Amino acid sequence: MTTFDVDPALTDMMAAVFAEHGSDGDLWDRLDALGLVRLTGAEDSGGSGAGWPEAAELMSAAVRHGARIPLAEHDLLACWLLEAAGLSADARQRTVALLDDQGRATGVPWASSARRIVLVWRRDGGYRVSDVDPSDVSITGGANMIGEPRDTVEADISALSGVAIPDELVDTLRLKGALVRAVQICAALDHALESCVEHTTTRHQFGRPLATFQAVQHLVSDIACEAALARSATEAALSTATATDWTAPHLEFLVAAARSCVGHATSVVVRNAHQVHGAIGTTVEHSLHHVTRAGLAWRSEFGSTRHWDDRLTDMAIQAAPQGLWSLISP
Repeated sequence: MTTFDVDPALTDMMAAVFAEHGSDGDLWDRLDALGLVRLTGAEDSGGSGAGWPEAAELMSAAVRHGARIPLAEHDLLACWLLEAAGLSADARQRTVALLDDQGRATGVPWASSARRIVLVWRRDGGYRVSDVDPSDVSITGGANMIGEPRDTVEADISALSGVAIPDELVDTLRLKGALVRAVQICAALDHALESCVEHTTTRHQFGRPLATFQAVQHLVSDIACEAALARSATEAALSTATATDWTAPHLEFLVAAARSCVGHATSVVVRNAHQVHGAIGTTVEHSLHHVTRAGLAWRSEFGSTRHWDDRLTDMAIQAAPQGLWSLISP
């Protein structure tokens, strides 16, 4: 997905592992053995010491091969937060739940299949974090439209103990979650584009390839433009985040722009891609609907497209004419 300088050997290894994967449990164990489960974790705590560019490539490879496992939730969100709070993190599958004042969190990814859950809640005007066993909380199962667990987690926050963390960590957690989904959606859009190119160049109608029909060319070119815009906005946010260790003052604006772009791009790509493929794109055997439905599901997580549109608009208005340019081109 990214244009960052990622070791080609690492990229090839990731692709090979996902191409050969069997059950999700076996895949997790294989990724753990290769040091990919804690890809961005500190080396002195058992991680591989890689960065977000490598993690983005890993997420993209998982999307391309239809692997449904919580790599990002575990490594980039839950374990990152534990390390930032001075707590230990291992390869046991984790997710993170941000509880409200009643001790409840909805739509928590992978909670029902996780071996540990990192809870975040407010107390005494600040936030606290704790790494708990799933048996210590109440979990009500749910799922998004592609069958990934999106559960409700409830806990007695008055009985919880934890480590105090600054508000800035929770703000960064939200931005990281939003950018995780942007990266995954971009990978899904790119896969849909590749499928359309392959389909239109190999399928024939009236004695010639579908790609030679102008109407089809317009559909595919719109897909390519929208996917490129989404990818460009996402990479701009990711570049700034990694270059400033997630401290850039305008980072939220860039993340909002990325999520707005990928959200609207998904509508165009899904519509056009299925129009290009016709009924075959919805069959069980075809890969198209797996990535298009994934894109539709993911764009509503860690903030909907409307939420990020509104946030982007609010920040632009608040910046006023004299401050807007610094947001766009700092």
